Amino acid sequence: MESTLTRAWAATSFSALKTASVSASPRMLSSTAFFLGTSVKLNGGLSSWQAGSQCRGIPCPKRLNQRLQVSAAIKEVTGSLMKGEGLKFGVVVGRFNEVITRPLLAGALDAFHRYQVREEDIDVIWVPGSFEIPVVAQQLALSKKYHSILCIGAVVRGATTHYDAVANSAASGIMSASLKSNVPCIFGVLTTENMEQAIDRAGGKAGNKGAEAAITALEMASLFQHHLGGGISD
Repeated sequence: MESTLTRAWAATSFSALKTASVSASPRMLSSTAFFLGTSVKLNGGLSSWQAGSQCRGIPCPKRLNQRLQVSAAIKEVTGSLMKGEGLKFGVVVGRFNEVITRPLLAGALDAFHRYQVREEDIDVIWVPGSFEIPVVAQQLALSKKYHSILCIGAVVRGATTHYDAVANSAASGIMSASLKSNVPCIFGVLTTENMEQAIDRAGGKAGNKGAEAAITALEMASLFQHHLGGGISD
């Protein structure tokens, strides 16, 4: 049975179609009528969109239910945030824009503490700036002493293209460190248009991205330890 909303929409649409018929081309009217004819047959489900050949590829409820039944047998895994005790983390922090990176680090350490990561299982290494983070992150990851490496920095756009070079190098370098070491290296480098945006994301009104990155490090460390291998060497 058509819903009241569907009937009202169809009536309005047909009225608009009639009004537009003075200037519309036959092909446009044909396409519009096809769409309306398909939509008026709505039964409250996706099956209505199967009425015309132009709508093929959209799953009808029957097919969707079949896929859901199949997906119930698929194994899903995720990292756990229940407990961080026993996990070891290396944290690489860029000193440049320290007024931003210090609060980011504080947020990260607070998040680790809340998830029961022991202080003795966290090593913090300072480097001059975000550009220098990847090489140190890779060295730490290759040591196989840590379940995850958290990279913290702040790159703020200036008057030159230096921002783009540093931001891109930091991002690609951190990803490369992950792939080469099989240890998750987390991108916690702020890249902002101005200092105000950076302050907002270092404990201001936009939260603390250092804390968010630490939680990501926790989840990835757990995922690798319990499901994907690549753990640390004892």
